[in-house]
Parts: sequence; structure tokens; C-alpha cells
Amino acid sequence: MNLENTQVQMRKGILEYCILHIIARGEVYASDMLDELTSAKMIVVEGTLYPLLTRLKNAGLVEYKWVESKSGPPRKYYTLTGDGSHFLNGLTETWNDLVHSASMITAKTSLNA
Repeated sequence: MNLENTQVQMRKGILEYCILHIIARGEVYASDMLDELTSAKMIVVEGTLYPLLTRLKNAGLVEYKWVESKSGPPRKYYTLTGDGSHFLNGLTETWNDLVHSASMITAKTSLNA
């Protein structure tokens, strides 16, 4: 089994949750999301981020608006919708449950150690 592949899959599993959390803070530009995700070692590339943002928009969880830029083409800024906020709250409950459950399991030491 490949450790790196499993680590990538774990990150992918929480990527949507992290993106919704970033957007929930207020209007955000996709490249700023990419920078934050990269600095948090989520290892995201544009080819991963933009299709996910499109799926979130099509699901009615996020919306965007175009804003003119002084230094180039207009920029797309994302915000959370009401449904997106509700969805994020549900994911947060699930995340907290998972962290608690995993902590309970991983906190136990082996009797054979």
C-alpha cells in the first residue's frame, strides 16, 4: 500500500469542507483560496480547485460575482449561499464527530507495546 496515495486521499476527503470554511469568512478570490490551501499543505492545484468550485456553485452552495480589477481582467469572487452555510454547519458537526471518534481510537495504546 502506498502511504503517499492514502495521504492524498485523506486530504481530498476534507478539501470541500476546507474550501467552504474559507468562503464562509467573506468574499474570496479563487487564487487566494489556492494560496491558503497550499500554505496549509492541502496540496491543491487549479485543476482541482476550479472543478470543485463549479460543483459547489451548481449545487447552490456558493455563488460568485465578477469584480473589475485595476491590474487585469475582472475577478470572480465567491461567497457562501444560505444553503451553503447550512451545508457547512452539517459538515462541521460531522467533522467534530470524526475528530472525536478518531481521537478516542488513536489515544488508546497497545497492550503489546
